[in-house]
Amino acid sequence: MDTGQTNTFALTDGIIISGGEILENHAVIISDGTIQAIIPDDQLSKDIETHSLGKQWLCPGFIDLQLNGCGGVLFNSDISTNTLDTMHQTNLRHGCTSFLPTLITCDDADIQQSISVTREYKNRHPFRVPGLHLEGPWLNPNRKGIHDAEQVRRPDANLLRLICDNSNTISMVTLAPEVCPSGTIEQLTEAGIRVAIGHTAATSTEVEQAIKAGAGFATHLFNAMPPLTNREPGPVGAILDDQHICAGIIADGVHVNWQNIRLAWRLLGSKRLCLVTDATPAAGTQIDQFLFGGQTVYYRDGKCLSAEGTIGGSALTMDAAVKHSIENVHIPLTEAVCMATTTPARSIGMSKHIGQIKPGMQANLAILDQDHSVTATISDGQLIDWGNGTLNRQ
Repeated sequence: MDTGQTNTFALTDGIIISGGEILENHAVIISDGTIQAIIPDDQLSKDIETHSLGKQWLCPGFIDLQLNGCGGVLFNSDISTNTLDTMHQTNLRHGCTSFLPTLITCDDADIQQSISVTREYKNRHPFRVPGLHLEGPWLNPNRKGIHDAEQVRRPDANLLRLICDNSNTISMVTLAPEVCPSGTIEQLTEAGIRVAIGHTAATSTEVEQAIKAGAGFATHLFNAMPPLTNREPGPVGAILDDQHICAGIIADGVHVNWQNIRLAWRLLGSKRLCLVTDATPAAGTQIDQFLFGGQTVYYRDGKCLSAEGTIGGSALTMDAAVKHSIENVHIPLTEAVCMATTTPARSIGMSKHIGQIKPGMQANLAILDQDHSVTATISDGQLIDWGNGTLNRQ
């Protein structure tokens, strides 16, 4: 339910969490979709419309860098602006205000269409959808997961050129470095695209070389890659050992054991580890089956699995990922929020616009109660109270 506030209003009596820090006794003034100021409560004008948060947590809006679908839709199945709208509306209920629509391995025609659709949507909503995430098709066939084996392939010059030429729309490309010719990662990086290592069987040496070539992210750490062993650290070991690369991780208790998430957080820290959902149509709905990667995926007991038992994405939402990180992984609230906001924004070069609560930033915010559940969301300056009666208008 929209509160119907004016273009300028203030959020008061909240506990502000941003960039790993906490600020109390301050009001956040929002005007025309941006954060205008953050001032001490006692300096707030009595003439401005206010909403009291009642000591709830005020966070930047969550940012999901890997979202295949949610709310009953899948980007691969319906590459359209209507699909992106449905994904956004579903996200809002869970405090997520920005996302990268993620297209998994498919043919060149669908990739071209996804670029066109994302560009159109981004032009209208630049902070809602900062860009496109292409997960594939340049993956290791032995680590493809749910991806269509017939579409998994090595890079060719035409598709590489198409992707580089559309770097203003494509934010991230997930690839397996061992299947890519020399120079591929350099070309993508020089074009301004974030290269993510994923669905790979690369050795630790090959991963180190990919990082030197410009790869700066790892897609769903631990998943679709061989485990760390005593003689071959592999992708996991190389990523955890590196001092700069960021990584996404799926904190649903299905994809990765809680202890491994805690280990990754201790080694990478909240400034390099991002929470992602890898969500599918089941997220935010009661759907119990859907098509993904050319296979039927069944949602049962919190898991999205094919008939053969292959994981096919998740039903995770960003608020649940934050809540799990706090309550099951025992990551401090400030750091869990950073992993869902500041770090993903920086990972895709959007830190000047989203991911923190600062004057001049986009007014994309999430309000959490003391149980870490979302009670309200602000998207582009529009406040949506989810009907819990937790916001007091004055």
